[in-house]
Amino acid sequence: MTVSPPFFLLAGIVTMNPSSSALPGQSTIQQLTNGLGWWALVASLVGLVLGAAAWALGSHTNNYQYANTGRKAVLASGIAALLIGAAPTLVNFLFQTGHGIH
Repeated sequence: MTVSPPFFLLAGIVTMNPSSSALPGQSTIQQLTNGLGWWALVASLVGLVLGAAAWALGSHTNNYQYANTGRKAVLASGIAALLIGAAPTLVNFLFQTGHGIH
């Protein structure tokens, strides 16, 4: 019984060099990405404000379930805003880390 090498070794070496100029419409895609990021931040802001209001209202009325729900909304909205802001840096870091693996 002979063992053949995996298919990808038979196909040759595969490389990838991401480039924004490789496809048409790169400026449109960049504008779409920027717009989606803005909408995501607006949604995060709305969630933060509503969560803070629910937290405050629940705390002042001694409704612990309402206060806890508001606290979770504030935390989730804050983490979402953090991730939205850090997304380009995280993606670039992970790509560079993966690109360095040989």
